[in-house]
Amino acid sequence: MIFRNIECELIRSNRKTLSLEVKRGGRVVIRSPFRFSEQKITEFLNLRYEWLIRAIEKQKQKTDWSNISPEQIQLLNQKAKEILPKRVEYYSKIMQLYPKSIKINHAKTRFGSCSSQNNINFSVYLMLYPVEAIDYVVVHELAHIKYKNHQKEFYNLVEKYLPNYKKYAALLKR
Repeated sequence: MIFRNIECELIRSNRKTLSLEVKRGGRVVIRSPFRFSEQKITEFLNLRYEWLIRAIEKQKQKTDWSNISPEQIQLLNQKAKEILPKRVEYYSKIMQLYPKSIKINHAKTRFGSCSSQNNINFSVYLMLYPVEAIDYVVVHELAHIKYKNHQKEFYNLVEKYLPNYKKYAALLKR
C-alpha cells in the first residue's frame, strides 16, 4: 500500500484494531482487521501523518552498525572484555547484586540484557559510547537481578546509584 508516497506493508489478520509501526530503517507496517477498507486505513494514517513522518526520521537516524569493520569490532570486543567486568564488579559491590555470568555479544538492537537466571549480556557496540552511558547500562542490567521489570521500584533502584541516569540513558539514543 502506498500512502502519500510512503510505501507501507499492510498486514491483515483477525484483529480488532488498527496499528501502525515504524521498523528500523524507516519501514512502515500497518496491521489491520480483515474487515477494514483501504479508505478507513487511509483515514487512520491521515490522523497519524505527523507522528509517522517523525517516527520514520527517528528510525533513519539510528546508528547503522554495518559500516564498522571486522577489525574495529575486534578492538571493541577487546575493550569490552577489559572495561565491562571491572564496571560490573564495581557496581555489584555497591549495589550488592551479583550476576551469575557476564558475556559480550554483537547485538545491534540492545546494549545489555539480563536473563531470568541473572546472566548479563553486553553488546560490544556499547564501547562506542561515553563511560556514563556504559555505567548506566551496567547499573540497569544489575537492577534487573532484583527487579525483572521496568516499574517504578526498578527505576528507583537505578536512580539510587545513578541520580542522573536519564541524562546518561539519553546518550544511548544519539
